Amino acid sequence: MEFHVITLFPDMFAALEAGLIGRAQDSGLITIRTHDLREHGLGNYRQVDDTPYGGGSGMVMRPEPLAAAIDEVMAQHPKLLRILMSPQVEILNQPVVRELAQNASGLLLIAGRYEGIDARVLSMVDREISIGDYVMSGGELPAMVMIEAVARLLPGVLGNPESLAEESFGPSGMLEYPHFTRPEEFRGMRVPEVLLSGDHRRISAWREAEARKITAQRRPHLLSMPGKF
Repeated sequence: MEFHVITLFPDMFAALEAGLIGRAQDSGLITIRTHDLREHGLGNYRQVDDTPYGGGSGMVMRPEPLAAAIDEVMAQHPKLLRILMSPQVEILNQPVVRELAQNASGLLLIAGRYEGIDARVLSMVDREISIGDYVMSGGELPAMVMIEAVARLLPGVLGNPESLAEESFGPSGMLEYPHFTRPEEFRGMRVPEVLLSGDHRRISAWREAEARKITAQRRPHLLSMPGKF
């Protein structure tokens, strides 16, 4: 799967060369390509922003550089799903991540900066997605979060694909059960006896009960979502 990102700071995406996502790139399972918005900037100084009409603080990203960058990428990859990283609309959650992972043609992520982008560019995107109800300086980190979340669902990216079925927000919709490893006792706290029993039926039942209990305590609304259990 291909991920394309339009950004003023392509060097930030070097962080994705490490760990799971780095290995997925090395093995050819995914491709991440950044497109420097500054290359489409206007004039000798490659201007990409300007003062807002109507007044106000901060700067707004001009439409011409963004439109030119989008046009250039889409001319080469016309089936990409165009996503603007935005704090205002749809929240990224696991169902959305699973949906995006099914888009075999790939994603074009647009990382804004400053006070925002000229609203006329919105006509050139398919979706606007936020990673949460808070404000960041730009869309680069949210784009990296989306790439990480989507890529790990793709076939072959995870070494053990069965772990996808058991993690938080997996197919069950519940949060994940607690995990333990050696030593059996740590600072007076012991591993639950059932996990040492070797009885896989009891272990499975304990994990399901713990997952349900944790979900009820921390995210009770997940238990009331239709079709989850």
